Amino acid sequence: MSILDKMVEDGDGRFWGFLGCRYLKGSNQEVQIALTAGEHHTNSMGIIHGGVLTSLMDQAMGMVAAAAMEVDSCVTTNLNVHFLAPMRQGELVVTSTVLHQAGRSITTQAEVRDAAGTLGCMATATFRMVKSRA
Repeated sequence: MSILDKMVEDGDGRFWGFLGCRYLKGSNQEVQIALTAGEHHTNSMGIIHGGVLTSLMDQAMGMVAAAAMEVDSCVTTNLNVHFLAPMRQGELVVTSTVLHQAGRSITTQAEVRDAAGTLGCMATATFRMVKSRA
């Protein structure tokens, strides 16, 4: 079982499942996940809450980081988010890719687009490999 498959399988009872994430495809250089955003994902203005969008990007970037580093887990050490356009209820697709890898750290980027292809937000993040407790 691949690292990505294991993350998806283990995620149903965790935050991944709570948000309603779906795995679309992935490799050690790119991961795509999706969410069908509903009313419960919106803020008081009726647009998708920034915390939901940030969580989606953090999740996708963490997945590509773990796959690229071939580890079971890693932690976010830095996360920068830019909100560009309001996202509404419906299908959202997150694409994350690797920008740079050095030692136990990796830098990634992600973007969220709606079904029309509108770029709603983008982010960069740095992750650090977690040492095994064995």
